[in-house]
Amino acid sequence: MTETIINLETVNPIEFFGVNNSKFDILKKKFPLLKILSRGTQIKLSGAPEQIDLAKEKIDLIIQYMERNGHLSENYFEQILGGDDAETIDNFIDKNPNDVLVFGPNGKTVRARTANQKKMVTAADKNDIIFAIGPAGTGKTYTAVALAVRALKNKLVKKIILTRPAVEAGENLGFLPGDLKEKIDPYLRPLYDALDDMIPADKLGYYMTTRTIEIAPLAYMRGRTLDNAFIILDESQNANDLQIKMFLTRIGANAKAIITGDPTQVDLPRNQKSGLEKASRILQNIEGIAHIQLDEEDVVRHKLVKAIIRAYDKERENETENSYHR
Repeated sequence: MTETIINLETVNPIEFFGVNNSKFDILKKKFPLLKILSRGTQIKLSGAPEQIDLAKEKIDLIIQYMERNGHLSENYFEQILGGDDAETIDNFIDKNPNDVLVFGPNGKTVRARTANQKKMVTAADKNDIIFAIGPAGTGKTYTAVALAVRALKNKLVKKIILTRPAVEAGENLGFLPGDLKEKIDPYLRPLYDALDDMIPADKLGYYMTTRTIEIAPLAYMRGRTLDNAFIILDESQNANDLQIKMFLTRIGANAKAIITGDPTQVDLPRNQKSGLEKASRILQNIEGIAHIQLDEEDVVRHKLVKAIIRAYDKERENETENSYHR
């Protein structure tokens, strides 16, 4: 049996252990094979060396987070302890504070975490329109919303407008319960989820009530001129040619727009064609419009998502090759 002692001199031990030792109890449950004791500003770990090393690594990460942010909620405390890969931990421990886009509720930091997400951030600083195209899980929408929230907090824009085509992905909209808003909201849920990560609930409610932040189906954009706004068209692969043109021509003075999409997940009826490929192609060489291509290396969801994307890409290549040889 091995023993080691960890000092908490650089953080508030009460904040680390939690009210009534609530966080300390989480730590002990995470490592049931270890004997974990606390005394003052010290934690004593006793047990197998490999278990001690793992616990010490996670505790060190928590200390790093608290040194930078001060507060750490029980939820994030548990998530850091449970993170078993670099991407999970990287979401909480920031190597460069200048990379942070938004400080969310409970001290969580939101930032670009991959090379192409960082390209989105750089492009947003230099261009007014960005096409961010790539498969599911690559952080297109999340990064776009973070950029919009940052612009609003820095008073670079007066409002945020988030929009999606309300296209049925195998489900029938008419059979969903409720009024029109209740039928449409499930399509817009991912946008609400991103905002929940970045803005406290009471402030987000205020922004929604005052229409400082507006979330609406793409059809509601027709006829409007959007000035002093950060506008995001999400799931743009489900917009046809005329809809994307309509959206792009809504952009007014002092406005920025990000168009996100995944060409492999088009849910339009067979008789309709996505307008995303055409728009990104014909607008390729216009100054002020940037094009960012994300890929499987940018996936920040579960590690199996990368494998799933690779499998589907391989199958699509095989189908294309077989069709060519017929």
